[in-house]
Amino acid sequence: MNNQPSVLFVCVGNGGKSQMAAALAKKHAGDALKVYSAGTKPGTKLNQQSLDSIAEVGADMSQGFPKGIDQELIKRVDRVVILGAEAQLEMPIDANGILQRWVTDEPSERGIEGMERMRLVRDDIDARVQNLVAELTQNA
Repeated sequence: MNNQPSVLFVCVGNGGKSQMAAALAKKHAGDALKVYSAGTKPGTKLNQQSLDSIAEVGADMSQGFPKGIDQELIKRVDRVVILGAEAQLEMPIDANGILQRWVTDEPSERGIEGMERMRLVRDDIDARVQNLVAELTQNA
């Protein structure tokens, strides 16, 4: 049995926040954590500002691409994290893990746009990811 913990990050389009969270988790956890991302309504491309802001902190999401939810994966992972308030997802009855929602900072509600906005979003997600990585890998 593989004791490597796993997490699935979910947002609506899987082009921004969930990809950012996955890239940051991979950066902080390395091989200690299996990391996945998906979207409830996947888009067609990654958000360029998300890519750029992640690269600024030494993480990489450039090889990612928007993908949909894999119901079998949801059943297997230890944690499913929904980023934002928009994405809706129900855990299957036979799911192994825990569902969690992160209502992340939305600087645009305060009139902050562009890369400044994306850096604030990234930093909010990064702090949460670091706590999650520590939690999931402490006994691995």
